[in-house]
Amino acid sequence: MREILSERLRECRKDKGLAQWEIAVYCDISEKTYQNYELMTREPRLEILIKIADRFGVSLDYLTGRTDIKEINK
Repeated sequence: MREILSERLRECRKDKGLAQWEIAVYCDISEKTYQNYELMTREPRLEILIKIADRFGVSLDYLTGRTDIKEINK
């Protein structure tokens, strides 16, 4: 799961044209902490992962590799 999460965090961030620091500010974490999520050296807490998923407009299932469906139905 960590590898998929790492890849999808990077992919979603780049798709949105955002820098790592922008996601870090949105989640109220340090840029280094967010970098560690993309590097697979740390896993985000659930509340942070929810914020990230909301910012990217994807589901937690997508970020963690439980589905390949990127779009969420609202």
